Amino acid sequence: MSAPNTPLADEGPDLSDFTGPLVLVGAGKMGSALLEGWLRYGIAPNKIAVIEPSPTPQVSQRAAQGVRLNRDTAILGGAAAVVIAIKPQIAAEVLPALAPLIAPATVVVSIMAGRTLQFLSRTVNQPCAFVRAMPNMPAAIGRGITVAVPLNASAAQRDLAHRLLAATGTVEWLEDERLMDAVTAVSGSGPAYVFLLAEVLAEAGAAAGLPPALAQKLARQTVAGAGELLYRSALDPGVLRQNVTSSGGTTAAALAVLMHKNALPALMKEAVAAAARRSRDLAS
Repeated sequence: MSAPNTPLADEGPDLSDFTGPLVLVGAGKMGSALLEGWLRYGIAPNKIAVIEPSPTPQVSQRAAQGVRLNRDTAILGGAAAVVIAIKPQIAAEVLPALAPLIAPATVVVSIMAGRTLQFLSRTVNQPCAFVRAMPNMPAAIGRGITVAVPLNASAAQRDLAHRLLAATGTVEWLEDERLMDAVTAVSGSGPAYVFLLAEVLAEAGAAAGLPPALAQKLARQTVAGAGELLYRSALDPGVLRQNVTSSGGTTAAALAVLMHKNALPALMKEAVAAAARRSRDLAS
């Protein structure tokens, strides 16, 4: 088996020059992950305002360190950026109230699933730049990937949005918003697929006779270790798979089942297609 490449540099964006103000609307799991990243990479706490009616103890602690929490944000004037991290179901109610915070130079970044740029522009109803983004759950540990698509954003506004989103991991950009449904299906929902793999692998181990606790540990560490190897290596996933597989061996026997035409490859395509359809439904 080939040795992994040198670990990738784990460097985030330099945000120490950010002059603000930055408004975060919603500080649930993903909003909190962004907040932690911004503080980690250099934004001064007093440059950030958070609007969150039910703050967690962690967010309240950040408020004690200087982050503005649920205070009068109108005195901030036009924000450099407003990041919307609320549930999409309440967007139509919340977004119009943000108007006093938005100036023509503001970039509004939304991480709401399914909410289109057209919806954002119509609901915010202010002449500014918009970015629709889809992060994923590993953002909580700084290892997420976010895909973003802009509307009316200058190069400087796009760069600002990129740096803010990069505080939780890698950022990729699209010009065609229609691809965001597929992005949601692959990377947005993707961590759940991986967790399911660990779950069913542990169950299969127990069914093969392993003590359940050991099966659970083996599955968990195997999935986590393989993911780390994939992260560090420049090799294609197919090549890594082949590196584990000896002709006529145990892995080959298992893969013959998993890679059958009606097995994992077909099921994964069906699953991603279903998630993408649901994403389109949510936008309508």
